Amino acid sequence: MCSRHKNKTVATFLATFLGGLGLHRVYLYGWQDKWAWLHFASLPISMFIVLMAPSQPWMFTGSLFVLSVLAGCIESLAIGVTSDEAWDARFNPNSGRQSMSDWPLAILLVLTVGAGATALIAAMARISDLLLTGGAFG
Repeated sequence: MCSRHKNKTVATFLATFLGGLGLHRVYLYGWQDKWAWLHFASLPISMFIVLMAPSQPWMFTGSLFVLSVLAGCIESLAIGVTSDEAWDARFNPNSGRQSMSDWPLAILLVLTVGAGATALIAAMARISDLLLTGGAFG
């Protein structure tokens, strides 16, 4: 019995760009995955909190979704650096195909590291500004 082959580059792409919504987990594990639903629920919950407290900084009220996006970046890196053999053993044991990662995955990982580091540094700077100066710099 052949199962559907799951592409590591596609999973990494989904985790990088749509990781905050958990679509990479749906791709890998299906709709029954609880972590995917937790990622997905972070957006409406954060939007609700932002709407209920509009005078508060969005960095605090939307922090659940921000954490979900950062977790998606970390998951993207974990998926991308997994060896092809380990990937196939875990996600493609009966697909009848072998994964062969190529340069698009390397470029995607470099972009993920850059975007994730930028987002993390920006979040730390903004939180420090809000906590130490009350938001005097923005």
